[in-house]
Amino acid sequence: MTRWLEPHEQHTWRSFVAATRALMDALDRQLQRDAGIPHAYYEILVRLSEAPRRQLRMSELAEATSSSRSRLSHAVARLEESGWVRREDCPTDRRGQIAVLTEKGFGVLSAAAPGHVESVRENLFDLLSPAQVDQLRDITETMVANIDPNRATS
Repeated sequence: MTRWLEPHEQHTWRSFVAATRALMDALDRQLQRDAGIPHAYYEILVRLSEAPRRQLRMSELAEATSSSRSRLSHAVARLEESGWVRREDCPTDRRGQIAVLTEKGFGVLSAAAPGHVESVRENLFDLLSPAQVDQLRDITETMVANIDPNRATS
């Protein structure tokens, strides 16, 4: 038997969907306007910047960014064209490749980061009390732990 949403749950669900879409759209618009890159490419640069030696296997990068391998490969190809990322063969696996953040890519990320962080603050954290921030973290960590226990929330 289907457990339909109660009216207050339906309202909460729709508010959640609208809020997450609006937030991601606002972040993407800001990055496109100020840095000329979509949020998905920014996330790839961030993940590489945080990795040891600023490099990750393509399969690990796909997992970290919740991308399919083909979608990630296309994105990395575009980042390679800009000179922000390069691919190298994996020394331990002939079929594998490693994505490496270049100095130019790190510079682009460093220039884009302040505006992105300000947009995150303006569109999320500045709107919430410290207690609401704690609640949001608890809620989202609970969701991630249930939906995908292997996914890190950091």
